[in-house]
Amino acid sequence: MATTVANRAAPNQTSKRPKRKKNLFEVAQFLPNWGLGYHMAKTHWTDVSYQITEINLYKDGRHGKAWGLVHEDGLPAADTPKKISGVHKRCWRYIPLLSKPRETTPTLMKPTENALEIEAQVA
Repeated sequence: MATTVANRAAPNQTSKRPKRKKNLFEVAQFLPNWGLGYHMAKTHWTDVSYQITEINLYKDGRHGKAWGLVHEDGLPAADTPKKISGVHKRCWRYIPLLSKPRETTPTLMKPTENALEIEAQVA
């Protein structure tokens, strides 16, 4: 009976491998436009992230250089992009809560409301 329990447990243990962590480029490749404008951080960082502004990929697509704006507590901490260090380390994650802001689009209104507002602004 002990052998049957061991046989059942063995396939589960061999088929479940630890999840391989990803470097910044492996995370960014699945985001639109290679993650430009999106927030990423190392897994052990708390309240700090980078908003990706530029990526220089090497031919293999897994290595390269990246620049971004530092954000602390969701707010920009610097005005100019900084070269991101440790981009090849396997500890990067995408932060969906601070995702890429949508480009400003005009609010859709009914044509009559829009015409009335334009007339009010002109007068």
